[in-house]
Amino acid sequence: MEVIVIGAGASGLVSAINWAQKGAKVTVLERNNKVGKKLLLTGNGRCNYWHRFLNINNYETHHVQILEEIISDEEDNVLDFFASLGIIPKVINNCYYPFSNQTTSIVNALSNKAQALKVNIIFNTLVTNIYKDKKFIINTDTKSYQADKVVIACGLKAAPKTGSDASLIPVLANLGHTIYPIYPALTRLIGNDSFYHDWDGVRAEVKLSLWENQKLIKEELGEVQLTKNGISGIVAFNLSGHIAKGLAQDYSEKITINFVPWYPQNKLKFKNWLNYQAKLVEPFNVTQLLEGFLNYKIVNLILKLTKTKPDSKWSKVNQDLIIDYLLSFPFSVKEVDDFDSAQVCTGGVSLEEINPQTLESKKVKDLYFVGEVIDADGICGGYNLGLAWITGLKVGGRNDSLKTSKNSHF
Repeated sequence: MEVIVIGAGASGLVSAINWAQKGAKVTVLERNNKVGKKLLLTGNGRCNYWHRFLNINNYETHHVQILEEIISDEEDNVLDFFASLGIIPKVINNCYYPFSNQTTSIVNALSNKAQALKVNIIFNTLVTNIYKDKKFIINTDTKSYQADKVVIACGLKAAPKTGSDASLIPVLANLGHTIYPIYPALTRLIGNDSFYHDWDGVRAEVKLSLWENQKLIKEELGEVQLTKNGISGIVAFNLSGHIAKGLAQDYSEKITINFVPWYPQNKLKFKNWLNYQAKLVEPFNVTQLLEGFLNYKIVNLILKLTKTKPDSKWSKVNQDLIIDYLLSFPFSVKEVDDFDSAQVCTGGVSLEEINPQTLESKKVKDLYFVGEVIDADGICGGYNLGLAWITGLKVGGRNDSLKTSKNSHF
């Protein structure tokens, strides 16, 4: 049996190893000059390759139940696989990293395993078309190939400098598959207002609340980086995919920022606490009071937006208005940043047309989809690589030869 895998990224390498261990003759077609080019960028070079709790609520997809069926109860299979590659994990806050703290450990382990299994990886090869007669015919910019089975593992548009451009999407559509619109995800939020230069460079622990058409959708707690055009940081990234899809439908997408997430979000209690603090630090003015727990740039901005004189006493200012800005600072989202800055994409091949147990197309027999190309994307923290490993290991049906001792999971 001959299998061609298109793409030598995370899901493609695992798929190739999986098929080779089942006895197939495997060829991987890769447009770059080396494997795992996008994978090498993950986690600032550390590679957060798994999360202990792959909760379905941390993914975006149009078909939640199908995705849940794909990812459920797969932790042992993934950890068995990496144990079989000799990867020793370091677990921090439920996030798995290679103990070496280097993404190259993961990439090299996958590459070495594929090489040991005699997987043939052909570099600098761009697939231009796929069609099926008795076998699949895969046309490239250099020659044509034939295969009994084809695995699509080429990703979408995120990080195009790594070769991702979704050029196969029209080909997949021609094969009869529904493609949900593709947007950037895990990227920065760009706003509509003119005051962002006032907070540029600030890092703050906050709670972000996403309001779509005035309805609360999701909240994220953690550090943000406030920039000259909006909001960056993991908690902003985690909201970006949903926001991108909403903006494409002309939905109103607004963020409120709670700059005091460490205090219970009860306005009256917080006001009483501020009154207590004001008496405690008397004769401090409002600026000095707020700088006791907030970055001076944020203090100055809130006083500017509320038209409050910086040297005013707390008892003389519009306390309710200032508190509203502290607890629910409004940020109107104009757009999310582009594919160049995105870590992943949202959208892709409809899960409704894929067998969740084997990742085989329901439209074209012996055609499979793994990784980013399917309509599923996760938040930061190992969720997207987790999906890449799961789909690569499930493609064509589970491979029981990967089972190892649970003692190797740590």
